[in-house]
Amino acid sequence: MSDSAEPVVGPIPEETILTACGEQDFPKMGVIEQLWDTDPIPRDEIESQAAAAVSDLALDRIPEGGEVAVGVGSRGIANLPIIVRGVVSGLSDHGFQPFVFPAMGSHGGATAEGQRGKLDALGVNEDTVGCEIRATMEVTEVGKTPERGVSVVADANAAAADAIIPINRVKPHTDFSGKVESGLSKMLVIGMGKQRGAKFAHEGAVNWSFREMIPQIASLHLENLPVVGGVALVEDQHDDTAVLEGVPPSGFLKREAELLELAYDIMPTLPFEELDVLVVDQMGKDISGSGMDTNVIGRRGFGFEPEPESPDVKRIFVRSLTAPSHGNATALGMADFVHQDLIADTELYKAVINTITASAPHGARVPPIMETDRAGLVACVSTVGILAPDEIRVARVTDTMRLQRLYVSEALVEEARDREDLRVVEEPKPIEFDDEGQFTAPTPGMH
Repeated sequence: MSDSAEPVVGPIPEETILTACGEQDFPKMGVIEQLWDTDPIPRDEIESQAAAAVSDLALDRIPEGGEVAVGVGSRGIANLPIIVRGVVSGLSDHGFQPFVFPAMGSHGGATAEGQRGKLDALGVNEDTVGCEIRATMEVTEVGKTPERGVSVVADANAAAADAIIPINRVKPHTDFSGKVESGLSKMLVIGMGKQRGAKFAHEGAVNWSFREMIPQIASLHLENLPVVGGVALVEDQHDDTAVLEGVPPSGFLKREAELLELAYDIMPTLPFEELDVLVVDQMGKDISGSGMDTNVIGRRGFGFEPEPESPDVKRIFVRSLTAPSHGNATALGMADFVHQDLIADTELYKAVINTITASAPHGARVPPIMETDRAGLVACVSTVGILAPDEIRVARVTDTMRLQRLYVSEALVEEARDREDLRVVEEPKPIEFDDEGQFTAPTPGMH
C-alpha cells in the first residue's frame, strides 16, 4: 500500500458502483402472493393450551412445591410471551415454583444481562410471564460423551432446580439436516449449555456432525438432569402457532422427529427454485438463528455440512438489521452485498462471538457495503451474466420468515400466472428510487 492510500472502511459511493458496472436496465417488478391453507390455534386459546400442555409432562418426578426451570431462547417465536406465561401458570397451578432462564448459548453478547435483554426484547420479562427470570453464564458439568469425550454442561441455575422444561419451536435447522434439528433437543444441548456448552458442541461438530451429536448429548441431559419434558411448538407458513404440545421425556427424540417432518411440510419458502437476484429487506436473530434462514436462501452458514439442494440464488443483497438482533448480524457472510444501513446497526463483536462459538467465523465476514438500494441492485444485476430485463429472475422479500407476498420481476410474474399456488396481485411496473437512490416501494410484507 502506498503512503497516500487510505483503507476503505465505509460504504462504497453509489457513483463508484455505477461507473464500474456501467448502465444497467432493471426489470419491471410486480407483486405476487403465495396461497397457503393453514389452521392456526386461535390466539385467545394459546395461553390455556400452553398451561394444559404442562399436564402431559412427567410432573410426578418433581417434589411437592419444587422449583422448575423453564428454558426460553432468543428466537422470534410467535406468541412467545403468551406461551411462556401459560406454561408458568400451568406449573403454578400444580403447586410448583417456576422460574425462567435464558437458554440461548452465546447470544446476547455471552453475558447474563445481555441474555436477559434478549428475552425482554422478545416480550419475555417478569411482568409479562409472571415469574422470576434468573440469568447466568455459569454452567455445571453434566458429564462427557462416551466415545468422543465432548464436555456436556448446563446452565447452573437450571441444573440446580428440581425440574427443567425447555420451550422451543421445532423447525428445520439452518446449519444441518437430520432426524432432529432445531427444537427441544438442540435447546438442551446448545441453548442450555450457554456460551461454553455451545462452543464445545460447535467445535465437536466440525468433525462430528450435529445430526449425530445432538441426539447423543440430549440423551445424556435426559439421563443426568431433571428434565421432565418440553413444550414443543410448530409454526405454519404465516408464522402462527399451529401445534403446541407437551412432550414427556419418554418420547422426547421420537416425537420431536415427527414434529420436524410436519415443520418441513408447512414452512414458508421461496416459490421459485432458481433466482438470479434476491433482495432481503431485513435479517436478524429474531427471524432465524443465522439471521437468514439457510433453508430459504439455499446457502448454509456452517461450513462443515453440505449446502441445501435448493434454491439456487446467484446474488443476495440485504438492506437492514432488525432491532431485536441488538447488533448481532450473523448472516453477513451469506450476503453478496449489504446496505450501509445494515452496517450502521451492526455491533460486529457480537457476530464474531456468535460465529466463533459456532466454529463458523466466515459468517461474520463483511460483504461490500452499498451506499444505496440502487447501487446494491446494480451490483447484483451486473454480476449474474448477460440477461435481458424480461429474462432476469429477481425477487424482493421482507425477510426469510415473511414470504407470503413478494415483489418479483416480469419473468417470474409470467411464471406465476400458470401456477395454482400463486396469485398475481399487481402487474409489473418500473422500479422507482427516491432522490437518494433508495427504493420507494414499501417492504413486501407491508404492501
